[in-house]
Amino acid sequence: MDNHVESPDLYRMKALRKDYNGRTVLHIGALTINRGEIMAVVGPSGSGKSTLLRLLNFLEPASAGELHFDGRAMPADPPLATRRKVTTVFQRPQLLNRSVSANVAFGLRLRGSVADNGRVHQTLERVGMTALAQSTTRTLSGGECQRVALARALVLQPEVLLLDEPTANLDPYNVNLIESLIGEQHLLYNASIVLVTHNVFQARRLAQRCALLLDGKLIEVAPTETFFEAPTDARVAAFVGGQMVY
Repeated sequence: MDNHVESPDLYRMKALRKDYNGRTVLHIGALTINRGEIMAVVGPSGSGKSTLLRLLNFLEPASAGELHFDGRAMPADPPLATRRKVTTVFQRPQLLNRSVSANVAFGLRLRGSVADNGRVHQTLERVGMTALAQSTTRTLSGGECQRVALARALVLQPEVLLLDEPTANLDPYNVNLIESLIGEQHLLYNASIVLVTHNVFQARRLAQRCALLLDGKLIEVAPTETFFEAPTDARVAAFVGGQMVY
C-alpha cells in the first residue's frame, strides 16, 4: 500500500552537483521549488541553467547530492511514471517533419495515450496554430515552431513544465503570445513551472520567485519583487541592472 503524502515542495535539492569530465558545472547547496509556482532561473550563458533543467527533468543523474521530487528521493533512473509528470520545452525544439497537428498528437503517443483529435485541436487553438494544423513544420517560422513545441507539451496537461529559453530570438508578437500561454497554464491548471531565461524582464513579468545562477553556483533566491528591488547580493543587483556579471 502506498501511503505517500503529497509534499508542498515539488523539488528539494541539497548539495546537488553535476560534473562533466571531472569539471563541476553545477553545485547547488540548497534549493526548493514549490508546488504550483513559477520560478525563473536567470543568469548569463554558461552559468548552469540548462544543466539544472536536465537534472530536474531526469535526463541525467546528479554526480552527487540529493534530489527529491514530490517528497521522494530520486534514484539515478527514476521510474517512468515519475518522468511522465515532467515535460520540457527546449530552446531549439526537435520537431518531426510532419504536420503541425501530427507533431502535437505525437506528444500524446509518447506518453502512451491515444491521440485525442479534440484535445489536439483545442491545444492548437490555444497557441494560435489552428490555421496551420496541416502545414508541415519545415514551412514554419521560428516563432511558429516554438508554439508547436509548446503545444506538444501543453496537450499532455503536465504537472510540471520546464521551459528552456522559450522565447529566445523571437519577435515581440510571439514573445507576448508564449508568455501569455505560460501565465494561462499556471493560472488555469496550477501547473508548476520552472523558466530558464537570460531575459530578466521576462522573469519579472512571469515568476513568483527568481534565482540567479553564476558559474554553476546559486547566488540568491527570493520573491520576485525582493529579487529585483532589494537583493542581498551585489551580483544580483548588478545583473538585474543590466551589467555584465561573470
